[in-house]
Amino acid sequence: MTDIEIARKTRLNKITKVARELEIKNDELELYGNYKAKISNNVYDRLKKKKNGKLILVTAISPTPLGEGKTTMSIAIADGLKKIGKKAILALREPSLGPVFGIKGGATGGGKVQVAPMEDINLHFTGDIHAMTAANNLLSAMIDNHIYYGNKLGIDRVVWKRCLDLNDRQLRVVNTGLSDEKNMVPRMDVFDITVASEVMAIMCLANDMTDLKKRLGNITIGYTKDNKPIYARDLHAEGSMAVLLKDAFKPNLVQTLEHTPAIIHGGPFANIAHGCNSIQATKLALKLADYVVTEAGFGADLGAEKFLDIKCRNMKIHPDAVVIVATIKALKYHGGIDKEHIFEENLVGLEKGIDNLYKHIDNIKEKFGLNVIVAINKYNQDSQKEIDFLRTKLKEKNVELSLVTGYTDGGKGAIDIAQKLVKLVNKREHFNYIYELDDDIKTKIRKVSKNIYYAKDVIFSDKALDEIKKLKKLGYDNYPVCIAKTQYSLSDDPKNLKCDEDYNITIRDIQVKTGAGFIVALAGKIMTMPGLPRVPAAENIDIDKNGNIEGIF
Repeated sequence: MTDIEIARKTRLNKITKVARELEIKNDELELYGNYKAKISNNVYDRLKKKKNGKLILVTAISPTPLGEGKTTMSIAIADGLKKIGKKAILALREPSLGPVFGIKGGATGGGKVQVAPMEDINLHFTGDIHAMTAANNLLSAMIDNHIYYGNKLGIDRVVWKRCLDLNDRQLRVVNTGLSDEKNMVPRMDVFDITVASEVMAIMCLANDMTDLKKRLGNITIGYTKDNKPIYARDLHAEGSMAVLLKDAFKPNLVQTLEHTPAIIHGGPFANIAHGCNSIQATKLALKLADYVVTEAGFGADLGAEKFLDIKCRNMKIHPDAVVIVATIKALKYHGGIDKEHIFEENLVGLEKGIDNLYKHIDNIKEKFGLNVIVAINKYNQDSQKEIDFLRTKLKEKNVELSLVTGYTDGGKGAIDIAQKLVKLVNKREHFNYIYELDDDIKTKIRKVSKNIYYAKDVIFSDKALDEIKKLKKLGYDNYPVCIAKTQYSLSDDPKNLKCDEDYNITIRDIQVKTGAGFIVALAGKIMTMPGLPRVPAAENIDIDKNGNIEGIF
């Protein structure tokens, strides 16, 4: 049975009932049908004096084409906590249409552990990402309109990019303004995918509407001939952008197939953006439940690092426990075993691949000082010898392992990890950031690259060095850094899976996001507008004459 068939056979609770169980009042909900709702921003104000619940962060090893199931694991853990009688809630990101129609085909979990209604969440949901796209492109239109009507601000170099929430490599670099109209100024433009846009980052880092408008106004849109920055507020654009975002700024409430509440809000990628759901959603979830399960995108070197060094600085909290997700087949893939033989018992390949897991464990446990547990998404093909071998190896690291069968068994398959997490979240920890905000830009990038990526050193291009000098002169040294890097390797080379020889991280460009409040360092060949694969998931997505969607999973 496919994921979509499992979801359709499940009877969901009305979203008003889910809200009541969280003590959210009816007048604090905006209904989007029977099973989706927006939560009023007033709910947090009402509950802000209430003690926070425990925060559990779910991350993973470096991803492989085989998939590790991080979202599936997050949902399973929340359902497992509910199974053992705990008041739990999920705080997840919204799926982007890019990977839904590209590689993933969906991002709402799988099997018996899904958030629902899955078709809606994977597609337009409540329109949040469309609103962000519109706000982003409104600013682009206002920039070019200002130039058309005389350019009073003296914009010489535009750095603001248009965006679209689809994978479209043809839009990475385009020429615009080619209509030959009087006063039209042709120029080269660039598109990002919406989930890598600064508007998405701002939405996820803003604390309230006042903060949102301030951050929107602080966006750097371009520079004058003498390199003086020009901001969105100089165009008086922040008010109209905020109007487009007024509903999108409210967190979305849905549920799992086992009726565990889920707040899904914001969706930046972690390889090219900061990879975490909104601060608003996480803060609210911590007031609504005793246990909050959230996730950060891709491996711990990307999403978790940014969650801890960027999001946690803004929130002034940190997780009480971190779950690192892996599969035995993915570990063997990291150990050099090809896809055709991945389900064959192979302790040698497993032992080689464990090194990737070890590095992520050491990053979270030793570098950040947080409590860690390893969760294995179990497959029927996993041999007992391989499981015992992995358990023994992790015991040497003083790290517990939990086998999770949520995909086939639902929350029941995550009872073991739920019980272990209830104990782990109360264990003492010694949280540290990887760098300090008063470190200079190059030092911050080096600290992340050497400590988290295990690089020998960092090579900065002349362009990157020039941008760093400009940013220092402008007083942006104290921003955190968001490194855009391939997700498939700890290095900046997606083919270097083993990372067993010395390597450097190459930073080819530096960009400042003055609205979001961080600096983006582009490593290797990473692109902020992905392309579709040779056979995109879109080819297999369809709708029948009765309106039933197929191919989303």
